[in-house]
Amino acid sequence: MREERQSDENLVLKAKRGDADAFNLLVERHYKRIYSLAFQMLGNAEDAADATQETFFKAFEQLRHFRGDASFSTWLHRIAINTCKDMMRRNRSVQFSQLTPEDEHAEFDPATLTEPNPDEILAERERAELVWLALGKLPDEARQILVLCDMQGFSYAEVSAILNLPEGTVKSRLHRARNAFKEAWKSLMREQIAPLKRPKGGDEK
Repeated sequence: MREERQSDENLVLKAKRGDADAFNLLVERHYKRIYSLAFQMLGNAEDAADATQETFFKAFEQLRHFRGDASFSTWLHRIAINTCKDMMRRNRSVQFSQLTPEDEHAEFDPATLTEPNPDEILAERERAELVWLALGKLPDEARQILVLCDMQGFSYAEVSAILNLPEGTVKSRLHRARNAFKEAWKSLMREQIAPLKRPKGGDEK
């Protein structure tokens, strides 16, 4: 059986027996999504890369303790979330950098959080940047739940397992996070549109 076609569970068993190639394949399989999560949580490529590397290092170190009560992906995302939270505590604040074309591999899609409004004519890139800035204005807990549910696409049950929270708590936190995001989005939209409504040609007499 080719390793590329094996399940995570089989690769984990091999990695536990010391098969470095099996663990490397797990890294290759999950790297993009873990980096995407870290990027959306931490707001810049440098911190996201550090958090991703630290996540896989911790996973390698703790693999012998993985019992399979949850899927390997869930377990790995739990490590990633905790790693990001540790970094945010150390840095005390999250600085969301401006989105660049190089950030496209972070799988950031503004359509997951907003719908186009005919009264808000913005280019797709501008809308992505505003959504990104709004995300950066959220408290860490709100951004965490919004990223997992609305940007990473995890189900309530999966987020419950990742965060070790009851599903009811996940739903209530998501509701509050979405409301907080809407307020941040509206504030940024007002700032963006206000200059367009000012009279041209100097002050009115």
